[in-house]
Amino acid sequence: MFKFGTDTLTLNRIDQLTNGTLKGEITTAVRKRINTSRKTVENLAKGAQAVYGINTGFGPLCDTKISEAETGQLQRNLLLSHAVGVGKPISKSLSKMMLICKIHALCQAHSGVRLSLIETLIYWLDNDLIPVVPEQGSVGASGDLAPLAHLFLPLLGEGEFWVSDRCVPAKNILTKFQRMPLALEAKEGLALINGTQFILAHAIQGLQRMAYLLDLADVAGAMSLEGAQGSQAPFKKELHQLRPFRGNIKVAERLRTLVKDSENMASHNDCDRVQDPYSLRCMPQVHGASRNAWSHLEELVNIEMNAVTDNPVIINNKEAISGGNFHGQSLAMALDYITLAAAELGNIADRRCYLLLENKNGLPRLLTQHAGLNSGMMIPQYTTAALVTENKTLCFPASADSIPTSLGQEDHVSMGSISGRKFNQVLDNLEKIFAIELLYGAQAISFRRPLKCSDFIEHNLKLIRTKVPKLEDDRLMKNDIDQLITIVQQQQIVVDDIAMGITTKM
Repeated sequence: MFKFGTDTLTLNRIDQLTNGTLKGEITTAVRKRINTSRKTVENLAKGAQAVYGINTGFGPLCDTKISEAETGQLQRNLLLSHAVGVGKPISKSLSKMMLICKIHALCQAHSGVRLSLIETLIYWLDNDLIPVVPEQGSVGASGDLAPLAHLFLPLLGEGEFWVSDRCVPAKNILTKFQRMPLALEAKEGLALINGTQFILAHAIQGLQRMAYLLDLADVAGAMSLEGAQGSQAPFKKELHQLRPFRGNIKVAERLRTLVKDSENMASHNDCDRVQDPYSLRCMPQVHGASRNAWSHLEELVNIEMNAVTDNPVIINNKEAISGGNFHGQSLAMALDYITLAAAELGNIADRRCYLLLENKNGLPRLLTQHAGLNSGMMIPQYTTAALVTENKTLCFPASADSIPTSLGQEDHVSMGSISGRKFNQVLDNLEKIFAIELLYGAQAISFRRPLKCSDFIEHNLKLIRTKVPKLEDDRLMKNDIDQLITIVQQQQIVVDDIAMGITTKM
């Protein structure tokens, strides 16, 4: 059982909470802290001193005092007026991650909401009542206002819930579950919509997906290396100890392990080739740099998952500070960086695909023995070229831009929501690029038979060949590519350190 507000959220735990294998609860001690924080808000709402968002308006209306009798309507209006998102809904799992992260943030007991409100959100989570959230409309400060407003509209009986793959009016679902809409009180609407949970959910999802794709990059690269009969020398431990970036060391060890005891690699130990092109030789440096970027974002996400990101923040029983914890810049910049890191994995994979077509190292031109009548493997590389170019266009850093909002009160924003969405778009394309590299690697290795690769590579080749036979003459290859994309998306290719016996940690 995960204890909200006490235990530490991790990528693994949020995955378990999202898929339902782990449940959450609020301890007695946390309940007490939540009630104490709530009492502070109630006292401030009654006081003569203006406290932003508690007894004042919002944004440029922060100088407008609101009476105690109007505070509930103020919070309701806040959710209704800020729910202006557009575009397709984000996935149900992303909405669920947003909900989990917000519950945990509120349970830190610095937001001043009622315990009953948090208990309602946990009820949603336990009963898989996940609100529908549009993908566009957040500028990433004052938090993810529009997405979070949509996430919590069902508290008012507005908005929609997911039912399977359908969006159903929240009032219908609340009636079915015999739940009444909630009347918000002082600060609660503001606490709900101030925060970085939309940016954060996209970062979490991207980190989870990219962890596998980083490992897959090494496996696909090793298959290309086997197919090209490249050199193992650039992966020697002694070389990388002289420039000890953690990612580089990790990739070099993985590549050494991936080709260990390969008959195919041993067959050309005494060849006269001096060195390989960079796309083979520099895999530790390029893949390793992307791993370093992943580790940086992971560090920041682990902080953000366990942080208080709304505003104002209740510090003690007398003080509420209006600050900027909702600003998404910390994640936005790192998300732009890791988007570039993900795109680079696709760039170098495309170069390896091209290399295998070039009639070098004993491979037939275009990876077919009957070129001319047949185009062989010529055209799938056009697709990787298109995908890597699309990824390059997605690498413009959203966080480099800022458009003032709220009549200048919010005059610098992070645009981190766009950074998070672009990151996952690049990962979508990267899955397809690696699927095509696996197609090329398997085809190239088929020309090295009867020599065997390492047991690890042979295991994955066997899986690929159950879906895609060797190309002898031209056929419709879209079916082959689609099969391999599915294998990649379902993470069927074995890539992990445990299976390889690797102990080096990032």
